[in-house]
Amino acid sequence: MSTEHTAAADRRILRRAEVEAKTGFKRAHIYNLMKEGKFPKALRLGIRAVGWDSAEIDSWITERIKERA
Repeated sequence: MSTEHTAAADRRILRRAEVEAKTGFKRAHIYNLMKEGKFPKALRLGIRAVGWDSAEIDSWITERIKERA
């Protein structure tokens, strides 16, 4: 199985609690970063539901690690 196919199979929508756990940020900070254009935008899932693309969050985390190196 190729890496590209495996990555696509692992791609999913993350809800806020999962994003908070992955980034270590709380809700207010995540939304402030989104507003400043420094964090991936949430996807509207329903009237009162949003989520984030796991690939975008993983990529964002990878970029932060590269910036620190």
